[in-house]
Amino acid sequence: YPVSCKSISMCVLFCLLCLSSAQAEERTLAGKLHHLRVGNVREWSEFPDKAEADGLTIKFAATQNAAAQTLRIRQQDVKQTWQVVLNGKRLGRLFRNENDMVIFFAVPPRALVNGENELKIEQSGTRPDDVRIGEITLDSRPMQTVLGVATVSATIFDKTTGKPIPGRITILDADGALHSVGAESNETLAVRPGVVYTSNGRATFGLPAGRYTIFAGRGFEYGIDSRQISLKAGQTTDVKLSIAREVPTAGWVSCDTHVHTLTHSGHGDATISERLIVLAGEGIELPIATDHNIHIDYNSLAKKMGVRKYFTPVIGNEVTTKTGHFNIFPVQAGAAIPDYKRTDWKSILKGIYATPGVKVAILNHARDAHSGVTPFGPKLHNAVIGENVSDWPTGLNAMELINSGAQQTDMMRLYRDWFGMLNRGRYLTPVGSSDSHDVARHFVGQGRTYIRCNDEDVGNIDVDQAVAAFVAGRVMVSLGLLAEITVDEKYGPGDLVPKVGGGQQTLDVHIRVLGPSWSKADRVTLYVNGRKIREEKIPAGAKPGVQWDAHWTLTRPQHDVHLVAVASGPGVRELYWPIAKPYQPTSPNWEPRCVGSSGAVWIDGDGDGHRNCAYDYADRIVKSEEARLPGVLKALANYDEAVAAQAAGLLDRRGVSLQQKNVQQSLKSAAPQVRDGFAAYLRAWRETQIARSRSK
Repeated sequence: YPVSCKSISMCVLFCLLCLSSAQAEERTLAGKLHHLRVGNVREWSEFPDKAEADGLTIKFAATQNAAAQTLRIRQQDVKQTWQVVLNGKRLGRLFRNENDMVIFFAVPPRALVNGENELKIEQSGTRPDDVRIGEITLDSRPMQTVLGVATVSATIFDKTTGKPIPGRITILDADGALHSVGAESNETLAVRPGVVYTSNGRATFGLPAGRYTIFAGRGFEYGIDSRQISLKAGQTTDVKLSIAREVPTAGWVSCDTHVHTLTHSGHGDATISERLIVLAGEGIELPIATDHNIHIDYNSLAKKMGVRKYFTPVIGNEVTTKTGHFNIFPVQAGAAIPDYKRTDWKSILKGIYATPGVKVAILNHARDAHSGVTPFGPKLHNAVIGENVSDWPTGLNAMELINSGAQQTDMMRLYRDWFGMLNRGRYLTPVGSSDSHDVARHFVGQGRTYIRCNDEDVGNIDVDQAVAAFVAGRVMVSLGLLAEITVDEKYGPGDLVPKVGGGQQTLDVHIRVLGPSWSKADRVTLYVNGRKIREEKIPAGAKPGVQWDAHWTLTRPQHDVHLVAVASGPGVRELYWPIAKPYQPTSPNWEPRCVGSSGAVWIDGDGDGHRNCAYDYADRIVKSEEARLPGVLKALANYDEAVAAQAAGLLDRRGVSLQQKNVQQSLKSAAPQVRDGFAAYLRAWRETQIARSRSK
């Protein structure tokens, strides 16, 4: 095709378009995928340095259409808004969805003109967005006919009970793309291109003739089943799919603390009815309704739709302010909305906890910029010691580590932030969530939190019990995996392991890595006060469910520490559970990873019966030595890197210049972990100075 810097043009022979619909129903307008990008900034390294163009323009000859016709487009990696315009009139937008998919647009009567026609696909804004668009065809039949050539009647069965079960049906065409279906959302279905959620296990939808693969699943805990089918015109095919629970989660309730709807948040695409269907289909047992600055109760609608037995809904709110986003729950029905127009955290959190019923305040996506503020960015936060340089009071009791709708380029970035907060004495519960605003793009429950709670009747979960366990940190975080930790056969996340008599010098640390057959772990790591102390590769070929199980012996520390287990593995790319790319990437290079982690288990190393953090020890040392460097460095030799970093921060605030030559000279003879702690603090301190100087 002739290519210019702004468009790609192609002439379609007029004689082909004049053939009768019986002879040629479908006509190709663009046969290949074209790489488009607005601007010169490459979004992802998987794309070439230079795009073909910043938009696609196709000119073709046609005759005016008396009846509706259909435009078919294949799209990949669409993040921003791209308009589809025919002869100057908008047909619609590409789906804002990075997945490979085939979508359809209705071409209204008389939208085509006699002679030359022009189809344009162009981005509305100027943000970098590498996309591939092509395989465009024009079909002389209306869209309902095109997508209803053949019929599929699919049923998802629970392998254990033999009964239909809610779930997600994924439809891929012969090229492996999500393919739109001839069905619409209703009281039991939530439908998007290539995805049909069913609340009762049954779904009927149309498809063009061709070969397809149909998948069924039900979130993290279940396996995947699939069938390959070949459809002919006029054919009706029954597809039976059976899935079984593979991941043992008895005694743990699956919770998504970050759930939105188009109905009440005003963006995304999931109506509240679709949201309830998807919750049932993804196996979320304790969903928290967190639309922006509004309190929503799913209960009555869930009962009306027949899905209430699959989960216990909780009223919540994403309190969306200019200086941070905070998910809060449980909220008492009828409670007033907290004042979200305030900008200082002290008054924001005061208003949150004054809201009747609220016991949880989560800091959401702390490394993302909203309204120009990144709460845990270096301008405002020293991540090594968990201290906000503007001295914001925390008042929080949880923070998101995994947000599957707004992922980080570095999977461990927010984990390191969390470790710093724990070492500072900010005892935050780790959270996994989806931040889902959509039906199938960033879907509910991909990131989730497991809470230690009675789960025998998921339709009647004791919310007070679940909330108390959550606040205590008795949780696990999941994005395709789980890491379960038990110390001395008894203590888990949120617990303090006491120091027993008899001179016991070791701890038994039992770790299990859990995951379904379609998600594989390849490593497991143990962190003590945020420092990696042991890591082991997990061999391939592990069975689904418990993929790895081992006991590690750990020397009992002489001071209190926290233990966290983290398992990870290759990210799921398959379109029945695709992991989304980072929301605000820091690099064009990214490799998806699944991750599962435990909450923190605290070890009472000093035997005083209390949980002491690294800051507590550092503060005692600095005070007892009256901030005199030689004594501080000598005392720190009995502690770890985290305590040393906290001591460095305290000395800095007391006016001891850590960059002075005599200080650096003294550090040369200090214990290795002390040198490492001071160096880590200084690196973070310099990042803050640079960030603050740039903002002036």
